[in-house]
Amino acid sequence: MRRPSTDSLLLFVLLVARARIDTLALWAAIPTEMLQADVARLVGGWWPTSSLALLADRQTTDPVSLLLISLAFGLFLVYLLVDAFGGRLSDRAVFGIKMGLVCAIILLLVIGQTALFIGLRHISGPAAYTHDGGVIQTEVTIEHLLSGVNPYVADYLDTPMALWGTEYRTALYHYPYLPWTFLFSAPFYLSSQAALGWFDQRFVYLFLFAVTLALAQSLARRPVDKLGVVMVIGLNPILASDVIFGQNDSFVLFWIVLAIWLLRLGETRGKGWVGALSAAALGLACASKPTAWFLVPFWAVYLLRDEWGVDEGRVRRMHEGNRWLGTLVRRAWPLAVVFVLVVGPWFVWDPAAMLDDVWRWSAGTADAPYQIRGWGLSNFVLAFNLVPDRLAYWPFWIPEILIVTPILIALLWRQTRHNTLGAVLYHYVLLLLAFFYVSRFLNENYLGYLLAVFALAYFSQE
Repeated sequence: MRRPSTDSLLLFVLLVARARIDTLALWAAIPTEMLQADVARLVGGWWPTSSLALLADRQTTDPVSLLLISLAFGLFLVYLLVDAFGGRLSDRAVFGIKMGLVCAIILLLVIGQTALFIGLRHISGPAAYTHDGGVIQTEVTIEHLLSGVNPYVADYLDTPMALWGTEYRTALYHYPYLPWTFLFSAPFYLSSQAALGWFDQRFVYLFLFAVTLALAQSLARRPVDKLGVVMVIGLNPILASDVIFGQNDSFVLFWIVLAIWLLRLGETRGKGWVGALSAAALGLACASKPTAWFLVPFWAVYLLRDEWGVDEGRVRRMHEGNRWLGTLVRRAWPLAVVFVLVVGPWFVWDPAAMLDDVWRWSAGTADAPYQIRGWGLSNFVLAFNLVPDRLAYWPFWIPEILIVTPILIALLWRQTRHNTLGAVLYHYVLLLLAFFYVSRFLNENYLGYLLAVFALAYFSQE
């Protein structure tokens, strides 16, 4: 008997994790009674009250989410049947059916769940069913932008941010993201306000998330890899929750995936201007969150692949003096120009305020810093009582330099011997994970983001 395909096993694992995390996340974040009541209010006009009462189950989730999950498992059953009995169909037909089923499951569990939460927020209040920084605060920064207020100078005490959360609410004094997060979203805000009379930042995230999946599958070569990358990014146990609640990791991921897609397109078609667009896209990623900065060294080495390549297992010497530096500048200049154009005006406006929000807050040196937390080294700092409380300063920069610097050097050396786009992404994951592990916080959403990039590196390898 032919054993089940690896893609069916991967889908099963991701589907179970996705469904379970959805229900656990709702339990942790939202009181069951409130959720049930708000869902009944949202759909009560066209959904019989008796049916809602029968579906209400404190140990699972709300009626709408429960039906979305049930539909997803029904589609997975069809997937397994296609996998088991699709031998009489062509490989192309089997792939098409499977990809359609995977996309339908993502539509239900991620896009459908996000739409539900957008609707619940709309009838409940601006601080409900959403994330503080990625949605609430970003929407406020768009309003500041349109009003001529510097988001890095303003505080958020008199905004819906003040209604979100219960402790360690130091983000009320800081906007920790870079300007492209609200500059790109501003046209969507204006369009939505004109068409609907209201806006939810997740409109932007959902659109970019869908495009990310389309670009990611096009980067994979084999059908099974196309399925794999769409599954892992689309049903990512953590990243999908970030999309649903509105954290902005998927926003940065889009610009990185776009940059990789454009770079490969430029190589395939021999178009230098496409490579320039690729560098510009990476510049926009870097102008969104500092997490993208860690990709730049590996990107730079890749741009020199024909100047500093590999010949019979040995790295060729850089020839003709500083020719490689000129090549790098010629190929990477859009990245620097775009970054300066986007970030520069805000930095010039008030450099101290921007540094305080984007850097000092996360480093723990601001007057109201981010707390020590997460799944990394920071827990040992707390466990061994090295600080009096979570908001206290501890010199995480020391292990960051001692550990991350040699890892960066080793990875750059490794890439000169394996200089592929897959290596660029894989090395980026390793370096960023090392940095976050020894930093003040390794939040769970970072791991979902890293898993998505890891999947892209794995399934798009040449």
